[in-house]
Amino acid sequence: MPDQPSTLTAPADGTAPDGVVSPDRATTPDTATSPDAAAASRRRRAALSPSRAKDFMQCPLLFRFRTVDRLPEPPSPAAVKGSLVHAVLEHLFDLPAAGRTEDAAHALLDPEWAALRERRPEVLSMFTGPEDLGAWLAQARSLLTQYFQMENPQRLEPAEREMLVETELGSGVLLRGFVDRVDVAPNGAVRVVDYKTGKSPRPRFENEALFQMRFYGLMLWRLHGRVPARLQLVYLGDGRTLTHDPQEAELVALERELDELWGTIAATARSGDFAPKTSRLCDWCSFQALCPAFGGQPPELPAAGVEHLLSVATR
Repeated sequence: MPDQPSTLTAPADGTAPDGVVSPDRATTPDTATSPDAAAASRRRRAALSPSRAKDFMQCPLLFRFRTVDRLPEPPSPAAVKGSLVHAVLEHLFDLPAAGRTEDAAHALLDPEWAALRERRPEVLSMFTGPEDLGAWLAQARSLLTQYFQMENPQRLEPAEREMLVETELGSGVLLRGFVDRVDVAPNGAVRVVDYKTGKSPRPRFENEALFQMRFYGLMLWRLHGRVPARLQLVYLGDGRTLTHDPQEAELVALERELDELWGTIAATARSGDFAPKTSRLCDWCSFQALCPAFGGQPPELPAAGVEHLLSVATR
């Protein structure tokens, strides 16, 4: 795909996180008297994101803790490092093309880390001391070095970076997510790019890894009427790029899958039975102390959280 894309218009702006938003009451379309009001209404509504969909498929109780109870979690060094590297790569493209060098990216690391600490001072609790922090920052720098071995940002002009995308399916389910980068070729072909700071999956797990990208592809197709030409995962952890060229039929199938998933989520919310589902991923779960599978006791299910979750289908 050519490296000189044209411009793609993003949907309504907003600052909603990747997942179900804060529990404001939704405004239904019949009370929204302008496009701006309708857009604001959509941002207030709960929405299904790739990460929350995967949470439910992995473990309904994990989904409940994050989405319904909205319980805090301690910062994860891997996740925070990913956020830091993503911020550097986003702002690297603020520079003129000739200035997008590896040295420039490394120079952005410290100010982006300072900004992240200011927004989230709790991240300092991840480190035992200066040496621990220094080693962590060195890992982030090595990921940036790896990026320059995979792409030449001087030849790229992204149409969008960190773009909020949201769309409503015919069933009324609202989808929302943030796309790391969108490139658009002169012929209008769209490439959706997502940076990953971990290592690429083994071949038998590639389809699972592409779930998030197909989710983005579905949203962009429904918004703009054109199936993205390419979905691309850039794994900085091992220097591998995973690409997939989606077909309309598979996005139609994904839309049906998400409708069915939401039906299951809604039924679970109404029953209140968010059962735990154990797997090897439990080793990394922040909520083991509250999980019945590990002898814990979940808090009382908050009615307001359930009500807000069910607003995802309010039309």
